[in-house]
Amino acid sequence: MRFSIQRRHFKDLSEQEILALAISSEEDDAQIYRNYAQRLRAEYPDSAKLFDAMAAEEDEHRQLLIDLHDQRFGPVIPLIRREHVAGYYARRPVWLIENLGLDRIREEAEAMEHDAEHFYLAAAKRTTDAATRKLLGDLAAAEAGHAHHAEGLAEEILDEDTRGEEDRAAHRQFVLTWVQPGLAGLMDGSVSTLAPIFATAFATQDTWTTFLVGLAASVGAGISMGFTEAASDDGELSGRGSPTKRGFASGIMTMVGGLGHALPYLIPDFWTATVTAFIVVFLELWAIAWIQNKYMDTPFWRASMQVVLGGALVFAAGVLIGSG
Repeated sequence: MRFSIQRRHFKDLSEQEILALAISSEEDDAQIYRNYAQRLRAEYPDSAKLFDAMAAEEDEHRQLLIDLHDQRFGPVIPLIRREHVAGYYARRPVWLIENLGLDRIREEAEAMEHDAEHFYLAAAKRTTDAATRKLLGDLAAAEAGHAHHAEGLAEEILDEDTRGEEDRAAHRQFVLTWVQPGLAGLMDGSVSTLAPIFATAFATQDTWTTFLVGLAASVGAGISMGFTEAASDDGELSGRGSPTKRGFASGIMTMVGGLGHALPYLIPDFWTATVTAFIVVFLELWAIAWIQNKYMDTPFWRASMQVVLGGALVFAAGVLIGSG
């Protein structure tokens, strides 16, 4: 049998329950920082030290809160957590954040401290009890202190050279894991499906048949590219990251590249659909050139020539075959 949690409003909590909530929140945050540190330790050891230090800070504050609770209410702390309180700030699950890169983890840690500070300040304004107001104000000040101290720790542990080195490593890993296989998939999906789609279009001049061929070619190419990328390299020696992530990036972008100029053939009028598909192809090829220039450091003119020339040749082949 499943039981739904009946959330209480913050204004209905007693001072003991507020203190217990603060204790559990500090415990949760310390564990989150430790998870971040563990996630980063192999690739970004200095950032891992930062999160270890922040977790230690949360442990100290939690112990101070426990000591205060023991003095005022005794050793038995009520079991109350943030999910039991309506409107209390939530923490995103670690697995939603830890795979999104170093910058995203840093941003989340900063947001954690500021969220707690703002919540306690707002809660202090809503209460009329002097002792509760003081407690909430003290907690808000503590959270603000956490944020400022975290900034100091970052400056102490992550000097400019270290931060720059880690940022470059994170960017390189992002390119290897997501951009490179995604770009390969987008190029393959955009270019390789041109011939069958436009050959079918000009051979049949039937938009629905053309759409079905384009859909089949895009989905099939996406599945093939995804599995090929995932199976070709486990990432252990090459450092290219998770094969699952690379497989998804490659497969999805391959499918997107093909569907871009297949979807216009949902338009019933043949020439309207075909002209729309021409425009989409043009935009796809220029998008590929832009990605190559931005992330792969390929000169824009060279990337443009390579992609546009290759696409034009495949497109011409499809039109000639279909027209013949």
